[in-house]
Parts: sequence; C-alpha cells; structure tokens
Amino acid sequence: MTYDIMLVRVQPGLTLQETLDRFNASFDPDADLPLLRLTDTQRDEWDRILDRVSRDIGAVDSEEYLYSLTMETVGPPGRVQLDYCGDTAHIEIAYRHTGPAALEVMELAYRIAHIVEDESGLTGHDFEVGQPTRSGAPVKAADRLSAISDWAQHHLN
Repeated sequence: MTYDIMLVRVQPGLTLQETLDRFNASFDPDADLPLLRLTDTQRDEWDRILDRVSRDIGAVDSEEYLYSLTMETVGPPGRVQLDYCGDTAHIEIAYRHTGPAALEVMELAYRIAHIVEDESGLTGHDFEVGQPTRSGAPVKAADRLSAISDWAQHHLN
C-alpha cells in the first residue's frame, strides 16, 4: 500500500474530475493492460522530466516497462517513485515515514509533481488530502502520511 498522487492530462473542455470520470468509465479490470505507446511528444516530456529531476533533486534510477516508464529517487530522504504513461502519471510513497521524515519525503514528492506539471502539462492532484499539487501544502500531505505510517507500524507488524 502506498500514498499516491495522481497526475493527468486534462482533456480540452473538461475539468480534472470529468477527465478522470472518462478514464475510469473506459477501464476494464478484466482486460490486459495496454502496452505503452508514447508519442514523440510524450517521450520528449519524459526525457525532460528525467533530466530536470536529476538536475534539480538528485540521482534517480529509471526503467522502461511494457506499461509505463518508471523513475525513483535514490538516497535521502526516501524513495519516491514516479510512473509515467503519457497522459497520466502516478507518484507513490511508501507508508514508512513519520514525523519530520514524512515532511521531507512529501516535499520531495511535491517537487517532483511540480516538475512533471511544468514539463508535461499534466495536472497533479493529491486525493489523499483533497488538494492540487501545484498549490497544495506538502505539510498537510505529510501529516496524513505520518499518521497512516504510524498506525501501520503499530498495527500491522
């Protein structure tokens, strides 16, 4: 289980929620995932995201899978994973950070979200705390991450 932040390319004339509703309506849980087929523009976006995260934040590992491109941070304050699919992306943070460590990792996740938004035009939203990543407060996300991590560490071990 991870703390997830979603980024999506909002369709012209639609709101973020309407775009998500269309994505969800076309989702078939029984179907195989479609293979990743990025346009040249989407591939360029990914390259810019990787370059900028590496330059502005630090070292990352990246891989290309059949269904997505993946990048994860290396080193402190903790692992943040970004999966990019062209018209959508997801940022995942493990529920293992509490207190000040949660704030550090959420500030990192929000910085990555801002880079993705800047370089791709995707719109980020943190549904865990109901706020856009562009203007939302990482401290609010960190409080949520910390609370669930603390609960999990005490009840699931």
